Amino acid sequence: MQKIIASSLLLAGFNTPAFSQDTPVDPSLALPEQVVTATRSETARNQLATATTVYTRKDIDRLQVKTVPELLRGSAGIDVTQTGGYGKNTSVFMRGTNSDHILVLIDGIKIGSATTGTSPFEYIPLDQVERVEITRGPNSSLYGSEAIGGVIQIFTRKGEQKETPSVSLETGGGSYNTYKAAGTVSGKWQNTWYTLSASRLASEGFNAQQSSFGKFGVNQPDHDGYTNTGVNARIGHHFDAHNTDIEAFFTRAQGRNEYDGNTVNKTEYIEQVAGTTLSTDIVDNWRSTIRLGQSLDWGDQFTPKGAFSSRFDSTRWNATWLNQFQVTDDHQVMLGSDYRLDEVNSDTKYNESSRYDVGVFTELHSRFWDDHFLNASIRWDKNQAFGDAVTGNIGWRDNWHYGKGNDTISTFASFGNAFKAPTFNQLYYPNFGNPNLKAEQSKSVEVGLAGDHDWLQWEVRAYHTDIDNLIAVVTNPKTFVSTSENIGKAQLDGIETEMSTQILGWNSKLNMSLLSPENRITNLRLPRRADKTLGFDLSRSFGDFDVGTHVVAQDYRFDDVANKTKVGGYVTLDFRTDYHLNKNWQLSANFKNALDKKYQTVNSYNTEGRNFFVSIHYNN
Repeated sequence: MQKIIASSLLLAGFNTPAFSQDTPVDPSLALPEQVVTATRSETARNQLATATTVYTRKDIDRLQVKTVPELLRGSAGIDVTQTGGYGKNTSVFMRGTNSDHILVLIDGIKIGSATTGTSPFEYIPLDQVERVEITRGPNSSLYGSEAIGGVIQIFTRKGEQKETPSVSLETGGGSYNTYKAAGTVSGKWQNTWYTLSASRLASEGFNAQQSSFGKFGVNQPDHDGYTNTGVNARIGHHFDAHNTDIEAFFTRAQGRNEYDGNTVNKTEYIEQVAGTTLSTDIVDNWRSTIRLGQSLDWGDQFTPKGAFSSRFDSTRWNATWLNQFQVTDDHQVMLGSDYRLDEVNSDTKYNESSRYDVGVFTELHSRFWDDHFLNASIRWDKNQAFGDAVTGNIGWRDNWHYGKGNDTISTFASFGNAFKAPTFNQLYYPNFGNPNLKAEQSKSVEVGLAGDHDWLQWEVRAYHTDIDNLIAVVTNPKTFVSTSENIGKAQLDGIETEMSTQILGWNSKLNMSLLSPENRITNLRLPRRADKTLGFDLSRSFGDFDVGTHVVAQDYRFDDVANKTKVGGYVTLDFRTDYHLNKNWQLSANFKNALDKKYQTVNSYNTEGRNFFVSIHYNN
């Protein structure tokens, strides 16, 4: 931990003198003022102790990323590993927690596999995404199971709600025979709004895994392709009576993913979310929202010869009731409840094929003495598989204004606990599952300091998390039978730093994560986590041209729990440019991994070499 603190202070001290106090921070780089995920209601970011990162549609287009893993890679507190290129298995580690310790929502509906407990970031069509909100730290007191590391909520495209229909079109192609096409139409007629969009991303890919692994290894030196066809639809209407809004939404991604494997090497998948929301003012200071939804995570696996091998389909039914009370101008109370039913349909006969979870929570958001803010929440969950869980979270933020301008120094601190329910595989998989498993549990504390100045925005956070009852695979040395057991313990210490400013007209944004992810039983590092990550973005406009560069640097990681297999660190350098032909048409091009760095994030799995992509865009 001392090394982490020293490295953070050194980096902060090195960068600060380069900032010009005469140039304000570009508004496009400023942190968004409002977030929803941190409190389940729209709240000003500078009133929260919670660590948040937000990517808007403008950010997605500016960065020229094509997938959600690309967008998340290099973000503060996030580590992304992939077993190959587009569509390949992706693990997202938030603040060093496990990849199944992140709750993922699409438009408020929980997604992911009930069998593995993870979410398919690689299959979510980014062209259908309007906004991504990331909250780091324990959030079970608002959302229940999984939110040990944090919550990632994805909002699908809404488009512009204006009387004249808005149309956006895009098509392009590049390396590895990759191409994509996307289109969106949106608008408003009187009090009704609508959005319809579709996209297609396909790539021939490259060989996902190295081709020589000994007697029992994989030897499939082929191109591992990927296709993803996405659609998104949304329609809503506003009624003046009681300020009522009703909306229905639907998003679906379907395609094929090829990879290297011994017995199976192709998956045909469907990821789908459908739901409806009704919000109304019961009285002037009481707004109530009901949301009903369903998410699908379906996948069929096939052998190298094309024969059907297995099916694992998860269906999740979601119901939420939120009640927001504005007690006074400075005090807001939220009361809510969630219900979820998980169902598994598989050609593997699980010992149980469904389970429910019901949760009830309350949250207080208060303002004291103008610039002090309190957020506190508590939640009770009843899970059919393991019983009850009670979680809580409290955060405090103080904003101190100084000088004649709007310069602000903020201090904040928070404490919370969280839990993760065992998955269907861990509980019920034949000859492996253990129905007596307990929930994984965590406790976290976090402190931080931030500054918001005319010429610079910055933030530094330090956190400590202990996780108990971690579920691990235990193999009997006599019978060689493996089962799931609650035997793991982990300690996670880290520091996150974020800065944004302008330097001689260049917009710059830096974030750094320093992490110590330790197994408390063996005192070894948890596998597949890099202990140092840095992301840096630099951009500028020259008339009709926009140019930018993006750097991601990571230190080494271990690929196994014994810390015997080391995966080296890397630095990647990307370039991008946009040319605005006129107010409607734009040409874009990017050149990624310009240094042609040969690196891996998972041992033996290849990553993209030097590659390019060129596209043309139309927006009316």
